[in-house]
Amino acid sequence: MARATRANDKRELIMNAAISVFARNGYHQSRIADVAREAGVAAGTIYLYFKNKDDLLISIFEERVQRFIQEFKRRLNREENAEAKLRKLVHLHLFEMQEHPDLAAVFQLELRQSRHFMSSYPKTDLKGYFDLIGQIIEEGQEQGLFRKDLYLGAAKKGFFGALDETVTSWLLAGRDYDLTHMADPLADLFTRGLREETER
Repeated sequence: MARATRANDKRELIMNAAISVFARNGYHQSRIADVAREAGVAAGTIYLYFKNKDDLLISIFEERVQRFIQEFKRRLNREENAEAKLRKLVHLHLFEMQEHPDLAAVFQLELRQSRHFMSSYPKTDLKGYFDLIGQIIEEGQEQGLFRKDLYLGAAKKGFFGALDETVTSWLLAGRDYDLTHMADPLADLFTRGLREETER
């Protein structure tokens, strides 16, 4: 058990180092040697945990997204209805990106530069995030809060796309404003658009 814990700690150390290096230097300009130096390990050590730089990048994405989903679900369960959950999800997403700007840069900017990532994009754990959004919308329909005539696929993509673009714009603007100030306007936009006619 102790050996497995040490291995997990080393893997986490390497991923955290990679996030810093990729955000600072850019994915294509970064080398495994740069990550090893940041992590304080030998370059060969990284290959014990990851096949190559692409595998390291995709692992960061998959594992971090999975953590977000688990934490978001835990927090959303405290909300009283689907509309409150959807609003909370907007706040949680923007807050986490603001609190972890290097990770946000990797997610929003560097991942798009990996051909391997883009080719395997539909297979990644981002589907779990879309499923979470869809579950909340369907819950709202069952509660009579959201319209029944929604095209669920488009609603999920529109919701995520707005969050995605909001974070990207914040990064490109130099992170010179409070990202979480965008949460309420975005939440209002979606919840009002999703509501049943009698609820507007």
